[in-house]
Amino acid sequence: MFEEVGTTEMGDLIINVGPQHPSTHGVLHLVITLNGETVKKVEPHLGYIHRSIEKMCESLTYRQFIYVTSRMDYLSSHINNHACALVVEKGLQIEVPQRAQYIRVILDELTRLASHQLWWGAMAMDVGAITPFFHAFREREIINDIMEQTCGARLTMNFIVPGGCMYDLHPDFVKSVKDFIIFFKSKLSEYDEMVTNNPIFQARMQNVGSITKENAISYGCSGPVARAAGVVCDVRKLSPYDVYSQVEFTEAIEKEGDCFARYKVRMKEMNESMRIIEQLIDNIPEGEFQAKTKAVLKLPKGDFYSNVETARGDFGVYIISEGGTTPYRIKFRSPGFCNLSALDHMARGNKIGDLVAIMGSLDLVIPDIDR
Repeated sequence: MFEEVGTTEMGDLIINVGPQHPSTHGVLHLVITLNGETVKKVEPHLGYIHRSIEKMCESLTYRQFIYVTSRMDYLSSHINNHACALVVEKGLQIEVPQRAQYIRVILDELTRLASHQLWWGAMAMDVGAITPFFHAFREREIINDIMEQTCGARLTMNFIVPGGCMYDLHPDFVKSVKDFIIFFKSKLSEYDEMVTNNPIFQARMQNVGSITKENAISYGCSGPVARAAGVVCDVRKLSPYDVYSQVEFTEAIEKEGDCFARYKVRMKEMNESMRIIEQLIDNIPEGEFQAKTKAVLKLPKGDFYSNVETARGDFGVYIISEGGTTPYRIKFRSPGFCNLSALDHMARGNKIGDLVAIMGSLDLVIPDIDR
């Protein structure tokens, strides 16, 4: 959806893109200043799904507020829940059973795979290829089936609770995951053949929407967006949580900082997620899946913070507690919000047609950027 809204004194054209443009995967409104086809400025307008989510959490208990975060980044909802559980467990010094730690990490990586699959299909579609979108959904449905079997949900999991997991694993979980890993490994090579090595796709992605390592840090970028510019920032490596310290995996890093580098990082991350799952899936210890906790939790007075690595980057939860059953203040640090702040810098000097590729390479989930 393009709509002309005016011109500047210099004769530049100002247009609206969105709020319903497919390239934004939801509702995001961009005001773009153009000189011919060249982008001079991009101003994102946020707030179309504004729900005052942080204020809402102040009236919810420490068990209840976790479920609200499933609705923020609904493609990483399980990992968002994980961050919230970690900060409560830190405040109450709860020791999470090993079985629950294994389950949470395996489900985190399945969530990352499902999110990256949807991004891969959508990224290809953004630059004109429709078929990969259907392939991505085919593979992603298998993960959703596994999630539904154990968590009872396909999108907003609400499975992680302070102290562990809501339920134990479904009896078929291990077999289903191992079968999926075998199946998906063969599909990744098809992804490369279909999209990664396609010269048209590469031409649309290489040297487009570039950002340097220094600027990525300056804008607060994280996740694949920052790692594609050479920034070492994987929370799973820097501040390991649950059993991430017990598994071997490589942080995906590229140096070019362009759209294709961001693409390559996520493709590498899908391989690393499978590598993590393979190390854990046959070694899930027996025992409790949830620590014994009180029905109503009260955090001691103080400040508490925990962060995790979602599919889009560093998601942090900051709580100020006055010692009651609800948070006095909550602040979420969502990766999409900071990554979007670099869009104007990335887009300037590129053509309007490249803007769609740049947006796709950021892998935005709109509620994740909304405040």
